[in-house]
Amino acid sequence: SFLCSWLLFGMVWWLIAFAHGDLDHSTRLQRDPAEGAAGSAAGFVPCVTSIHSFTSAFLFSIEVQVTIGFGGRMVTEECPAAILVLIVQNIVGLVINAIMLGCIFMKTSQAHRRAETLIFSKHAVIALREGRLCFMLRVGDLRKSMIISATIRMQVVKKTASLEGEVVPLNQIDIQMENPVGGNSIFLVSPLIIYHVIDKNSPLYDISPVNLHHHEDLEIIVILEGVVETTGITTQARTSYLADEILWGQRFVPIVAEEDGRYSVDYSKFGNTVKVPTPSCTARQLEEDKSIM
Repeated sequence: SFLCSWLLFGMVWWLIAFAHGDLDHSTRLQRDPAEGAAGSAAGFVPCVTSIHSFTSAFLFSIEVQVTIGFGGRMVTEECPAAILVLIVQNIVGLVINAIMLGCIFMKTSQAHRRAETLIFSKHAVIALREGRLCFMLRVGDLRKSMIISATIRMQVVKKTASLEGEVVPLNQIDIQMENPVGGNSIFLVSPLIIYHVIDKNSPLYDISPVNLHHHEDLEIIVILEGVVETTGITTQARTSYLADEILWGQRFVPIVAEEDGRYSVDYSKFGNTVKVPTPSCTARQLEEDKSIM
């Protein structure tokens, strides 16, 4: 980008000098005031002093754009076009600098690379927790640097129909979550199990094991957002669970253990689950008939 702009404006400066007659070798000593007293007597003022060829025009183009003045070449008041080109080249140089700095900053920050280290369990599970059916998933961070102000939210996307017969093929419904620190904010110092209590306000209230197959029109989207600690750039990681990716009657195995006074995380078991006793009925049926428990 810099080299092309230097060559382009070098050609423009050469054309200005050529059009004004500054490249006439036979009268150079008489015309250029920078060459001596003979030139001063002649009274000819070039557009840019000391430009004799394309090489000198190219060097002057570099001096203008990077604001390096060696004192041998300068723009005079003789040519308004030269003054205009000087202004344009300075603005172009500033724009190129800004674009280059922005591109380098974007490439070095790599927010998408940071999102790749935020992992979700391959499957979600539904099991009992505190006597209620809960939808659960596990989320973790593979890097030591923290995600600041991390928040997580979930949406159920499914086909719905209103009482008036209006069909919404991709209706998005936010679902309330519970996590160890409360609310949507999470502190990813270690992998967390995020869960949603399936109650009468939940869109999963009438879901049972027979509905968890690939023909079921159901998808749960999980979105994790936060600020990268090292760069201050917002990053986002997303995943989704189809109906056949939700395991009924399963629970995530523990992966955090204490060894020699320190906590360690076994990420090889991050997505492992184990079967637990769970009623094979909907949350509605479980709430209406406690004897099922």
